[in-house]
Amino acid sequence: MLPVANKKYFSLLYDVRQQKSASLFPEGVFSNSFNNYTIRVQRKDPDGRTLHGIMIYTHNQADNNLNVLIAKEGFMYRTPDDHYLVLQLKDGIKYDETPGDKNLEDRQRLTRFRFKETEQKFDLSVFHLHRTDINLFSSAQMMDLKQLTYFSDSTRRAAQNNMSTNYRTTTSYIKYFTIPLKSRAVPHIVPVKVGDPALAGLNTSQRLSAVMNAANEVRSVQSMVKNQATFYTEADKSVRRYAVEYQKKFTLSAACVALFLIGAPLGAIIRKGGLGMPVVVSVIFFLVYYIISTIGEKSVKDGDASPFVGMWIAILVLTPIGIFLSYKAANDSALFDMEAYKRFFNRLLRRKNA
Repeated sequence: MLPVANKKYFSLLYDVRQQKSASLFPEGVFSNSFNNYTIRVQRKDPDGRTLHGIMIYTHNQADNNLNVLIAKEGFMYRTPDDHYLVLQLKDGIKYDETPGDKNLEDRQRLTRFRFKETEQKFDLSVFHLHRTDINLFSSAQMMDLKQLTYFSDSTRRAAQNNMSTNYRTTTSYIKYFTIPLKSRAVPHIVPVKVGDPALAGLNTSQRLSAVMNAANEVRSVQSMVKNQATFYTEADKSVRRYAVEYQKKFTLSAACVALFLIGAPLGAIIRKGGLGMPVVVSVIFFLVYYIISTIGEKSVKDGDASPFVGMWIAILVLTPIGIFLSYKAANDSALFDMEAYKRFFNRLLRRKNA
């Protein structure tokens, strides 16, 4: 159930993030929420539906003109089918600028309309939540055990193949590995002994050429190794993420049992304080579990701990505590009885004074 729930959750979260803001007309701001419209509202009433100081710019790209509508106040509502947003505007004026006669290309026509009341409709289809195909989402949290094992092995094999390719490519730049020690094809090569100057017997121009060639070879190897190292680092991180999610499939269930072993006995052991004190102690144990599990998971993702140790450390720490508390509750122990501790320390102090 967990991988399916994660996939549905993250797909819905993605679609909601892609959705535009529900505040269509913020006060004092020119809003482009609707296509081909720029709208500014000077002030809104507390009901959120009555508007004042409305200015609407209409962009008509076909005619390359600009229409402006100004109204003192208005009231907005949605149609019953939720397809349109309607603005009922009052006491306003509309300026409509259109091209003039074809014979007078340099002339334009300006039309002015005064109105007591009019309506303006805006299409709300752009604000409807469009769901993305859920199969397009794929991450470690959305996979089951078989998928995690498959992708982990595939990533590990890709990283190993990358290392082999990196070695074969790098050795081609190193002549010591590519040319045998006793080569008949190049009989004049004499191996350099350890400690001898590498450029001994060469003149200045030959030394400069050798150094420049060596520097070029080093830069080529460095660039190639850097790219391959980045790929290997990302592959290693992916493998660790798969390992974390694989262990989570078991640790989450085990955590429920471990926390139950801690929480259930607390109500029987802590007799005073009603419901509040057991809840406080249970929350403290839960915080301890959360902190330890978070540190362990981060250690696994950073490569500082093995997946088993990092993901199970919190369970291994809390389970003995839960078993101990269950044992004390079964024996009717006064483990959290403060009066028992006071009596113990009082007896201890009286013995010392005696």
